[in-house]
Amino acid sequence: MNLQEKLIQKINLKTKPLGSLGILEDLALKIGLIQNTLTPELKNPSMIVFAGDHGITDEKVSPFPKEVTFQMVMNFLQGGAAINVFCKQNHICLKVVDAGVDFDFEPTLNLIQRKIARGTRNFIIEKAMTEKECSDALEEGRKIAQDEFNTNCNIIAFGEMGIGNTSSAAMLMHKFTKLPVEVCVGKGTGLDDKGVQHKIEVLNRASEKHNVQIPFDVLQSYGGFEIAMMVGAMLQAAELGMIILVDGFIATSAVITAFHFNADVLKNCIFTHLSDERGHKLCLEYLKVEPVLQLRMRLGEGSGAAVAFPIVQAAVSFLNEMSSFEDAGVSNKD
Repeated sequence: MNLQEKLIQKINLKTKPLGSLGILEDLALKIGLIQNTLTPELKNPSMIVFAGDHGITDEKVSPFPKEVTFQMVMNFLQGGAAINVFCKQNHICLKVVDAGVDFDFEPTLNLIQRKIARGTRNFIIEKAMTEKECSDALEEGRKIAQDEFNTNCNIIAFGEMGIGNTSSAAMLMHKFTKLPVEVCVGKGTGLDDKGVQHKIEVLNRASEKHNVQIPFDVLQSYGGFEIAMMVGAMLQAAELGMIILVDGFIATSAVITAFHFNADVLKNCIFTHLSDERGHKLCLEYLKVEPVLQLRMRLGEGSGAAVAFPIVQAAVSFLNEMSSFEDAGVSNKD
């Protein structure tokens, strides 16, 4: 038998009816295959939150001013955000990265300083990043994932903070999936119907502005620094054999981008929840993947991934610790 067959047999011989642990069984199989073992382990879970500002906010696509990006970074650093609470609850190491925030943070702060520039450009006028900026962001993301791997971490999640980044994510989704802008755009941080319609009009104009097909060019044209770093980190984490916990809409747009760089990245991804942001369900359908949870969340920050982590732990625990019928002396069905 190959490893997949052995894992399925191990799962099926546990003291339970076949398939009765549902998604936990799917997770156990996936994690065993990622780690190439019948006895997987989750070691030193890490959450990296990337933050960056977006030039597209000049077009009033968000109800919040861009200053909220740096204010929320400060909230992360002070321990007051949802992601802080959930990471603390589940013993996940949280780190925050300045990928490109339009603010000068004090060097004494407990912040990973990887600022590419003070926010991207307005992609309705010009490409969001220069070629060098995009390359640098991808490379910095790779380095950050490598740094986590070097601390004996084998399961990593990514969050983000950036006013305007649902517009960036919607454009990446639109260009890679070929779905119309209208179905990719949602309320983001709380737009009303009129605001959503304005956002659609802006992004349709942006779609016509840049005739790009190559994945790097699409990312350069529409991505954010935080999204580009996340793409690089995902690619590196997958190459290192790490488990990647994927959060909601923004993170999944990064996965779709990474998938177009290297389709193998998908083998390492666990999609932790279905976001309430409009385009996310279609993103998951495009990738042909199932989310673990559906909690009507659309906060970002990596919050869905952090909340789902105990379920991922449960999948590994039952695989390693639950008795088989033979071990327990329980009669199996004929």
